[in-house]
Amino acid sequence: MAAYILRRLLLIIPTLIGILTINFLIIQAAPGGPVEQTIAQLQGISVGATARISGAQSDLSTNQPATNSSESSYRGASGLDPELVKEIEALYGFDKPAHERFWQMLKSYAVFDFGKSLFSDKTVIELIIEKLPVSISLGLWATLITYLVSIPLGIRKAVRDGTPFDIWSSSVIIVGYAIPNFLFAILLIVIFAGGSWLDWFPLRGLTSPNFDELSLFGQIKDYFWHITLPVFASVIGSFATLTMLTKNSFLDEINKQYVLTARAKGLKENQVLYGHVFRNAMLIIIAGMPAALISIFFTGSMLIEVIFSLDGIGLLGYEAVINRDYPVIFGTLFIFTLIGLILKLISDITYVFVDPRIDFESREQ
Repeated sequence: MAAYILRRLLLIIPTLIGILTINFLIIQAAPGGPVEQTIAQLQGISVGATARISGAQSDLSTNQPATNSSESSYRGASGLDPELVKEIEALYGFDKPAHERFWQMLKSYAVFDFGKSLFSDKTVIELIIEKLPVSISLGLWATLITYLVSIPLGIRKAVRDGTPFDIWSSSVIIVGYAIPNFLFAILLIVIFAGGSWLDWFPLRGLTSPNFDELSLFGQIKDYFWHITLPVFASVIGSFATLTMLTKNSFLDEINKQYVLTARAKGLKENQVLYGHVFRNAMLIIIAGMPAALISIFFTGSMLIEVIFSLDGIGLLGYEAVINRDYPVIFGTLFIFTLIGLILKLISDITYVFVDPRIDFESREQ
């Protein structure tokens, strides 16, 4: 097992390099980098998405070229001192060729030096630490509630397969799966957060402005008061996949010979389900846990964070892409990819603890 873990850890290195290389090439090909945005701000031009679209349409309608190649390779740089443009390039590190910048990035990332944000004057690590509590709060509670509801519900549906309970519960979770989480979030706001119906929950932030002045019990109450709607909006689409996966896994195991043998020996149904079936049926659930954690923690909460004004990792990533904040984009990509690969390795190790018959090392020989 130790040799298998070592091989998997070594495999992380080329995987990270490959992912960074592909994304670096894509980002370099995308227009509107930080140099272009700074030039646009100096020229008094808006750099928002709407302004970019209207500007492109204006260029097409007037049939004028977007750049003046004799003065600068950047759109909108016409009229600026070339020396000023060079200073802006040096400020953002674009005075070097792309391959040199990529190589320097890899050397820095090898010692976990992710640099500073181009626009917030903070390091990437400081930004992640600052935003992470919000995403952890959403992800932790969303994952916990999803697993606490979906696994028992999936087992119950497997035991009562084909009954009215199985049919109506499947209908409910499929309808919930069909509703986008951001649409459900808006529905919750309309009903429970001062929209058109009730005003039970706050609309903004993770805590109240006077949070530090509250007692311990008051802080706990205030925290859950704020987190309730975002968490429910996050989990609405998560129940269906895990519930049906649990049900199908148990149905597949329930029909096997060892279950029939256990029942023939006179074991109670709960002993059969949780003493024999559960261990084998949960293997496929464990396999999907790292992907579920990554998606809920870091990628699935961006719209929820925007709707409920929560300053978390999802919003940080969105703003970094819009602003072309390359250190934040690549730094967060590196960190989250590394976390995902490690979680995948942990899930494989967990396989062995759940079922000692599994031996990954012997399968590779």
